[in-house]
Amino acid sequence: MKWRRFNGEPIQLSIKEEVRQAIIRETAKGFHLKVCIGTDSQVKGIDTEFATVIVFLREGHGGFMFIHNEKTRDVYSIKERMLIEVAKSIEIAYELCDMFTEYDVDMEVHADINTNPQFKSNLALREAMGYILGMGFAFKAKPDAFASSCCADKVVN
Repeated sequence: MKWRRFNGEPIQLSIKEEVRQAIIRETAKGFHLKVCIGTDSQVKGIDTEFATVIVFLREGHGGFMFIHNEKTRDVYSIKERMLIEVAKSIEIAYELCDMFTEYDVDMEVHADINTNPQFKSNLALREAMGYILGMGFAFKAKPDAFASSCCADKVVN
């Protein structure tokens, strides 16, 4: 899986090692970190593009993120696409969660799913929330899910 920084610079290390180095570097500077993981997708013609982000928040001092993109020609219903977004976020959260525990870093999984039943994405809210909470992760949905609805959204649009 290829990851990059927001400026486009490719990450050469494994994402786990890059995240570990970021945590060590930022905590050595005295920052208290929180990590938010989210995925968004956009259908563009026959392609569906997914972007997963790992957002590091430095309490009171901004943040930075790592990005992974992938495209597919598979066709999904809106509910299916929302749950695939959640699955992609959970996959990376699960890969990194032991490290967040080791370094005492708070982590949330953000779902680009609207809590308002008038929106189509709301069809997947219950399943997404159950999936994320069932894995033991903190869960945020719109409007509080900025990692997916703002950061990842910026990457795919």
